[in-house]
Amino acid sequence: MTSPLRIAVLSAWHVHAEEYGRAAIDHPGTELVAVWDDDAERGAALAETLGVEFTADLEGLLAREDLDGVTVTAATTVHRELLGRVIAAGKHIFTEKLLAPTVAECDELIAAADDAGVVLTVSLPRLSHGYTVALREILDAGRLGRLTYSRVRLAHNGSTADWLPARFYDPAEAIGGAFADLAAHPVYLTQLILGSETTSVRAAYTDMTGRGVEDNAAVTITTPDGAIGVIETGFVTPSSPFSIEVHGTEGSLLFSEGSAMRLGTADGWEEIPVPADIDPPFAQWVQAIGSGSRTTENLDRARSLTELVVAANAAAV
Repeated sequence: MTSPLRIAVLSAWHVHAEEYGRAAIDHPGTELVAVWDDDAERGAALAETLGVEFTADLEGLLAREDLDGVTVTAATTVHRELLGRVIAAGKHIFTEKLLAPTVAECDELIAAADDAGVVLTVSLPRLSHGYTVALREILDAGRLGRLTYSRVRLAHNGSTADWLPARFYDPAEAIGGAFADLAAHPVYLTQLILGSETTSVRAAYTDMTGRGVEDNAAVTITTPDGAIGVIETGFVTPSSPFSIEVHGTEGSLLFSEGSAMRLGTADGWEEIPVPADIDPPFAQWVQAIGSGSRTTENLDRARSLTELVVAANAAAV
């Protein structure tokens, strides 16, 4: 193991590829050393932007003794093969969501990483944001009573403003549209609120820009305890603020990006302070590598995320 850890970016396919590459540059415990991509032009452009070398030789890159880990921002459909090769080479992995297209592939990758002593972490960044820290505290304290309903919405204008790359609309690579990508964040937040068990999943998908995948979606789940969760997303909304609302028998919690978090009970409404963000997933991954620990909660949530996305996609067919 080198110090700092030497990291490579595997693929510029995803729009977060540069972000994770810069995370490796900016973190004091890591150093970015290379970019690989099966599309040489795309990979070389990212490598130039990040100021590191580009290589088209994945086998040679993974064989480097001075390489400790990788960030994976390839198409979801190649994760099983690509992450499998990285695990076999004994390199640690920080990967963009989804972990894999199916739960079975998630289980296979997690088990392989455990067997190889590889620290595998999936980017679920909103779990580290201050509003989620405050939300957890309220839920853990039981201030809302028995939960009855939640709604989480996250949308942007990637389709209508045409800033998402065309490959994001290819189901053969992306395994879907807005729900498989952007809705991942509302999904894992909904599962944080209501738990990961569902008794029903219903999905409404529409393709408003005619690109062949859903760019506008709403999914409704029910839980064994009777709560209802609504997950909303889309690529067709220019100014829809990220929002969370949670209702229970004893109170309600409301939060919208740019506004205060508010808690309503029989005693009235109060503003809830939102603390600073905690360490983001990349920093948690680096820390786990250093301590030799497993990112158990992250992997459990990543698996549950895939499970619900798969169920929603099936329900929308």
